[in-house]
Amino acid sequence: MARVIKSFEPIIDDNSMVLILGTMPGPESLKKNQYYANPRNQFWKIIYHILDEREEPPSDYEERIKFLAKNGIALWDVLKSCEREGANDSNIRNGKPNNFKSLLRIYPNLQRIFFNGKDARELFKKVNVLNPNLIDSTPLPSTSRANMNAVAEKIEAWRKIKDFL
Repeated sequence: MARVIKSFEPIIDDNSMVLILGTMPGPESLKKNQYYANPRNQFWKIIYHILDEREEPPSDYEERIKFLAKNGIALWDVLKSCEREGANDSNIRNGKPNNFKSLLRIYPNLQRIFFNGKDARELFKKVNVLNPNLIDSTPLPSTSRANMNAVAEKIEAWRKIKDFL
């Protein structure tokens, strides 16, 4: 039987202009209580590469979070809770969405939502109660190790974020 798991609070502040949404933290992230904690997930490597031209991000999580804030980037997940076995998004059942209406009301500077993978976008479309014209959104290739695209291809696609910062 799948266990109920819960997402984290958003990482966001009044200067956030871009919101990056995943589906639900994976087992490693849940264990460490950190977004994208699995060392095989390429999220941090990609973000630092496109915004700082670094090949490797710092290992300190708090430093990573400050870097996002400095660059106007917020993180959250589509789902507040769900049932899931393992890390695969296809195993998600009984998903409960996060409150996006409230988030956008509290943080009006958000200009664009980017989705970390097609699964996040599809889940958002399924559970979203927002007016689709309220905010623009863009899907990006998943940074997960399950997405076999080359890192260079992902970096090129993720560069779109810079246009909104």
